[in-house]
Amino acid sequence: MNLMRGSAEGLVGGVVLDAFLGDPRRWHPVAGFGRVASAVEKTLYGDVRWRGVVYAGVLVGGAGAVGVALERVSRRFGVHGLATAAVTWAVLGGTSLGREGLVMARVLERGDVEAARARLSHLCARDPEGMDAKGLSRAVVESVAENTSDASVAPLVWGAVAGIPGLLMYRAINTLDAMVGYRSPRYERFGWAAARLDDAANWVPARVTAGLVVACGGPRAWRVFRRDGGKHPSPNAGRVEAAFAGALDVRLGGVNAYGGRVERRPEMGDGRVPEVRDIRKAVRLSAAVTFAAAVAIGVLR
Repeated sequence: MNLMRGSAEGLVGGVVLDAFLGDPRRWHPVAGFGRVASAVEKTLYGDVRWRGVVYAGVLVGGAGAVGVALERVSRRFGVHGLATAAVTWAVLGGTSLGREGLVMARVLERGDVEAARARLSHLCARDPEGMDAKGLSRAVVESVAENTSDASVAPLVWGAVAGIPGLLMYRAINTLDAMVGYRSPRYERFGWAAARLDDAANWVPARVTAGLVVACGGPRAWRVFRRDGGKHPSPNAGRVEAAFAGALDVRLGGVNAYGGRVERRPEMGDGRVPEVRDIRKAVRLSAAVTFAAAVAIGVLR
């Protein structure tokens, strides 16, 4: 593969780099963006929606401007594919997602529920107190499912549509949603724009991800996706989680706790409650979906 040639080769090359290297251990660009976003929040914060709109607009627009500059410079010097591969590697998180899932699997396989509770925050924001092995396994499977779209497929979709600017703007949107997009007294209004923007940016990628899960997981995934995907309160996460539930023949959903707030979500799927062994299956399915997305980009582009 000649990574110096174009966008498609660069996107696929970024997937290969992520598969072998995972996230950069130091000087991660997304972490750097998070620090900038925190500094901007201190300046712009106010408990009103319009300030959140300005906040999201400044940061996502800034990421897009950096992307446009990188795109132009890389094309000018004939290294556009290489630059695309580097940026794709920086914004993807599929391999690190899988590694974290496998860490949870190993901890639970040796019966260390307390260590697994302490580790759960690396994957999601649920309150782990009181969770048993099955509750933790369900949380991990659901997080792996949802983040297969957010961390892997969605960046590739936006990279295919809009090149380096699309990659950077999507990761900016997704990062802001994680930082301020959740409901809390502080972010109920200020984070509204970031949350809605994330919903819009993920609408198509989530359904692409669900389609790839069906392609990798078989007709049962399609049936559960069609029947249960709309039950979830998220317009996007439910589609992917339902497809995963069908592919793995498990039942997802139920009671979740977030910062003292309890949510009762409809159940998706017809199988049993996830067990520890299903975590490894979910990680393998996530990797297969990412690989399928890369193959589709290589073929279609």
